[in-house]
Amino acid sequence: MGFIDRDIQPSSDAGLLDAYSQSVSGAVDLVGPAVSRIERLGGRAGHGSGFAISPDGLVVTNNHVVDDAKAVRIQTPEGATVEGRVLGRDPDTDLALIRANDWPGNWAKLGDSKSLKRGHIAIAIGNPLGFEWTVTAGIVSALGRSMRAASGRLMEDIIQTDAALNPGNSGGPLVSSAGEVVGVNTAVIQGAQSIAFSVASNTAKHVVSEILRFGHVRRAYIGIAADTVELHRRIALEAGVTHSTAVRLRRVEKDSPAEKGGLQEGDYLLAIDGHAVSGIDDVVRLLDGDKIDTEIEILIFSVGGLIERRQVKPSARPAI
Repeated sequence: MGFIDRDIQPSSDAGLLDAYSQSVSGAVDLVGPAVSRIERLGGRAGHGSGFAISPDGLVVTNNHVVDDAKAVRIQTPEGATVEGRVLGRDPDTDLALIRANDWPGNWAKLGDSKSLKRGHIAIAIGNPLGFEWTVTAGIVSALGRSMRAASGRLMEDIIQTDAALNPGNSGGPLVSSAGEVVGVNTAVIQGAQSIAFSVASNTAKHVVSEILRFGHVRRAYIGIAADTVELHRRIALEAGVTHSTAVRLRRVEKDSPAEKGGLQEGDYLLAIDGHAVSGIDDVVRLLDGDKIDTEIEILIFSVGGLIERRQVKPSARPAI
């Protein structure tokens, strides 16, 4: 018979649950005051959620929440109602930016979605089915998903979560346990159990920046579909890069700038014009409107097993 130490107590599930509860409630306390109900003014009726990202009333929501409206009504958790003007929309990422009038000042920080890992806590705050300022929580189920936007474009770097979402959650924040917004809730698969999607916060940062500068999102086009994948340390050392992830080409479109530049399905993108590419959001950010009709250098680990450089000349993104 083995010796049993009577002083050793079994681990407490109650303690773990209490720590989890405190993480969730703490994050909600930080971000919740920035979350609002968004209602269209004029045009087709509709509503959803949104959240402020600055003290002067810049509010992020979904494009399909504002639709074709020029103005919206915004209701805060404190019960205040203000109006806002739609500054710009990006159907390709289902994001929109609003300027709220007389904003009370509560706002949330857009965090770094690249720091997310599967299994991290994911907290959704919004106004589902008319039940205002509802909180649900789950985990990050998967990263780097792709889904089709209403515009017909393929949205990349989508976060999959099992936090319960319903109509009305659209445009609300997906929040980390640190109290930072890591995604913008955008879609739920009807009839599926616990499968919902959010646009990554790093994508949202890029869209917000473009709308503030130009009123819309300019994009250079090279004609690829890709995934964020792990990068073998040997390849990183050989290429002289420090990141542990890269972008692997899943598809290269026929007659596209990428194909003309010699890129092939299976190539790993490591850098663009000397800037590290460790994820899809880097490609989105680096292929901005300034790259249109300008030759760029792409560092790759090719399907042939070599570190190579390719010259690619992006074009303006074609109309659907």
